[in-house]
Amino acid sequence: MITHSKIVAMRKRIAKVLLVLLLAVSVVSAVAYAQRRGGGGFGGGGRGGFGGGRGDGMRFGGGFIPHGGPRPFSGTRPPGIPNFSDHDGHPNAPHVHWNGGWIGHNWGRNDNRFHLDRPWAYGRFPGYFGPSHLYRLDGGGPSRFRFGGFFFSVAPFEYDLCSDWLWDSDDIVVYNDPDHDGWYLAYNVRLGRYVHVEYLGGA
Repeated sequence: MITHSKIVAMRKRIAKVLLVLLLAVSVVSAVAYAQRRGGGGFGGGGRGGFGGGRGDGMRFGGGFIPHGGPRPFSGTRPPGIPNFSDHDGHPNAPHVHWNGGWIGHNWGRNDNRFHLDRPWAYGRFPGYFGPSHLYRLDGGGPSRFRFGGFFFSVAPFEYDLCSDWLWDSDDIVVYNDPDHDGWYLAYNVRLGRYVHVEYLGGA
């Protein structure tokens, strides 16, 4: 015969088991959410990472999306071949820190490589800019790629900076380039890196 005290004891055991299960689910959910929002991992390579133990502000990639594009550049670009690897584990490619710093956007308005005889030759990009909209790449390559019915091309001198992009599945965000007429910035969410792109029109 089951007594009242045995029923109370069973309820307490069930409550403990349920509590443990609830805690386990909460921990797993928290870890999954952190990774989705930019956990990324350490080091460089294809994932985002930390930069020399300087805290989350120097982190890059891993799903982070900048709140806004870069500010207009007003200084003088350092001479020589650029090195974008500003901290240990950061890529030698233009990238964005979690604190909003756009590393590598220091070419200035008068850099001849960005000169276009006909800026916005195919019109201005009519889609959404910034973090309000993710676009999924759905085919092509650096010279001509597409997403959402729009076509773009990467600046030819930056082809090597996007050699590891997944042209049929990466998510990107488009930002205005405040310094170079006719160019936009395509930010790869997975890698935390960006390249200059030109709009080629819609489908």
